[in-house]
Amino acid sequence: PGSADQFNSIQEKLLSVFERLEPKIHRDMYFASVGDSIEDRGTVQYLQDIAEQAGIRTRYLSIEDIGVDSLGQFVDLNDRPIDYIFKLYPWEFMFEDQFSTYLAASSATWFEPPWKSILSNKGMLPLLWELHPDHPNLLPAFFEAPNAEPLSPGWVRKPFFSREGANIEISVPGGEKLRVDGPYTDAPFIRQAFHALPRFGDAYTVIGSWVIGDEPAGIGIREDATLITKDTSRFLPHILY
Repeated sequence: PGSADQFNSIQEKLLSVFERLEPKIHRDMYFASVGDSIEDRGTVQYLQDIAEQAGIRTRYLSIEDIGVDSLGQFVDLNDRPIDYIFKLYPWEFMFEDQFSTYLAASSATWFEPPWKSILSNKGMLPLLWELHPDHPNLLPAFFEAPNAEPLSPGWVRKPFFSREGANIEISVPGGEKLRVDGPYTDAPFIRQAFHALPRFGDAYTVIGSWVIGDEPAGIGIREDATLITKDTSRFLPHILY
């Protein structure tokens, strides 16, 4: 309908942020991702294109091709210094990689900055619950002790780091258990109280929100046939009246 819209200003807000950055970026801005990931490369190229629309000179570089010079600074394949870089690569991986010891002394400006690794660590959830018990916007959450005693049904088990539903285990109050395998098996886990996603027909729905430049920028709706939203879940359009 002509009166309908969707909550989506992602493109406009990304362009606005890059335009504000442009006067501060005096050399090429690098965009990096894992070399053999077609999906990640597509995402990075999208952001690179928006940066170029804002007047920023850009270069693409695979994560594997980033090196270090004799001064301990990150460089590209031609030994050009990397002063500004957006990377689609988890910080927790970078902290364990070969060149991680150079991160603290590097003069490179990272987008997004290293402190964002705190927000991607589910270990933050028990700490928030400890600081703000019974807060209406939080679910009870606790660190899982080694050899933890079995809990009564009604919890979700999550590794500190995981994505797209990997290694999530749910025990619903009725006793049914759901589990998704994945690669995140060597990290500590937390337990969080179970709170069911809304169900419409045969699908469970979750809303993901975008924040760009500290402003709300849009929502995306995902639905899955199970309570665990995975990388195979469907992405739905939405309209607002």
